[in-house]
Amino acid sequence: MKNLLDLRTDAYETSDIMNDVKQIIDDSRNIVYKTIDIVLLQRNWLIGKRIYEEELKETRKENYGREIIVTLSKELTKIYGKGFDRTNLYRYFRFYTLYPKIVDTVWQQSFLSWSHYKLLINIDDAKARIWYEKEAYKNAWSVRTLQRNISTQYYYRMLSSQVKEHPKKDNEEPIIEKKLNHLEHIKNPVILDFLGIPENSKLRESVLEQAILSNLQVILMELGKGYAFVGRQYHIRTDNGDYYVDLVFYNYILKCFILLELKTGPITHQDIGQMDMYVRMFDELIKDKSDNPTLGIVLCSETNADIAKYSILKGNEHLFATKYKLYLPNELDLKAEIEHQKQIFYSQQNEEK
Repeated sequence: MKNLLDLRTDAYETSDIMNDVKQIIDDSRNIVYKTIDIVLLQRNWLIGKRIYEEELKETRKENYGREIIVTLSKELTKIYGKGFDRTNLYRYFRFYTLYPKIVDTVWQQSFLSWSHYKLLINIDDAKARIWYEKEAYKNAWSVRTLQRNISTQYYYRMLSSQVKEHPKKDNEEPIIEKKLNHLEHIKNPVILDFLGIPENSKLRESVLEQAILSNLQVILMELGKGYAFVGRQYHIRTDNGDYYVDLVFYNYILKCFILLELKTGPITHQDIGQMDMYVRMFDELIKDKSDNPTLGIVLCSETNADIAKYSILKGNEHLFATKYKLYLPNELDLKAEIEHQKQIFYSQQNEEK
């Protein structure tokens, strides 16, 4: 983004006056919007800070903080109208308590908008909130994208989002183990509500494949970080036959191919065996020496703990069985599903959660 000084340079003196003027107007608007965001954030933070400080003065009085907000909301609404009801004043208060130092740095660097922070302050889990904030900033998530990722519990669906903490000995810091970095890029379950397919419909794999390709931009984000689409029905030819992988992606962060096979029924050991063969073929015939080993994901309507524990999935760091859901469950059901899938995954890794 251009800053105010950029608008005073000769950067707009090209041979196309119409384009130059349009660019000046667009850049000016962007600066205005960004300035408004900064001031709005600072205003809300300062209001929250003032409420917080007032509450500290009367800590012995029960419900004093609530009374402050009620009184302020009535008076401010009379004077300024919308924007200062009890809900918003509580948001400002919570914003300050969760981000007590944000205004110290907001003038020196880029930041998220107030609309982003309105979503973030509703997350009670501090680790998840920090993660969402960093990812939203780093990947330039829109407010809508951030809202969907929070509602679908993106953070918790990543298999490695919950690191293991080993018991500490006396006078020692706890040992944190984060195993298999590529798990940060694989989620389970995968939420495909955006496809618009009824949950109980009789679904052919070709229909699911086409629906995914028609929503490619969304599916790339839903699968995880760093995915790029390579092809559908990817052809592998050997001396003995021809084979076709449903969907092939490349992850530019992991620097490896990721194969995706679609199964509209429950996972079977034959599905795992097929994917294992495809991964081996890709490693030998397709991937470059500079690429990391290929990963294979069987995306199915239902995973199975026995297959995770007793098939070739067991102990395999490059094969995954992931469940898809065609609708977004309520929060409690989704949490239960995430925990169930994690338990199955830990069975595959021969470890307990």
